[in-house]
Amino acid sequence: MPRRKLKFAQGAYYHIYNRGAARASIFHEAADYAAMLWTLKHYLPRLQLTLIAYCLMPNHYHWLVRQDGTFNAGLLPTRVCKSYANRFNHKYQRSGTLFESRFKAIPIDNDAYLRHLCRYIHANPVKDAIATAPELWPYSNYCDWIGHRAGTLVDHAFVATHFPNRHTCRRFVLDYLTGRDAMPQTLADYLAAL
Repeated sequence: MPRRKLKFAQGAYYHIYNRGAARASIFHEAADYAAMLWTLKHYLPRLQLTLIAYCLMPNHYHWLVRQDGTFNAGLLPTRVCKSYANRFNHKYQRSGTLFESRFKAIPIDNDAYLRHLCRYIHANPVKDAIATAPELWPYSNYCDWIGHRAGTLVDHAFVATHFPNRHTCRRFVLDYLTGRDAMPQTLADYLAAL
């Protein structure tokens, strides 16, 4: 495969995502979601990465990570997805690729877009009509952000820095979902609107 042009850097934020091959499901049951979350939890400290926001959807995932050390943030999806795919293939007696292609990684260097990306990730279950409210989807860290759950895959300092309180955080996501505050679909769209 050709090498990526993206250079990962310490202190930078990245939106990392991928979906199932042929848009097929990559999670069949709750234990599958738990397995990927456990694998994430295993690799994050080893690679000196912080998970800011995540959402695991039936056929894709979104992670917003910060690279805190010198390890390349691109190692996270490589290691997590390889481990998860091996487990998934063994469990469901299948072979072949689980994911559509190499993961996508977009560097985020604009604070306003960083905030928008957090709500985009957390709003995914509602936008895709698999939950009626973001807090009803258990496979994201939105409930940790707003204090409804005491999960460990969240950076509370990041949340407190970017949102003065839980109500502000909830309102920010709900404004996007109700169309009161549109979010750009891409970083380029957002930057063009500035």
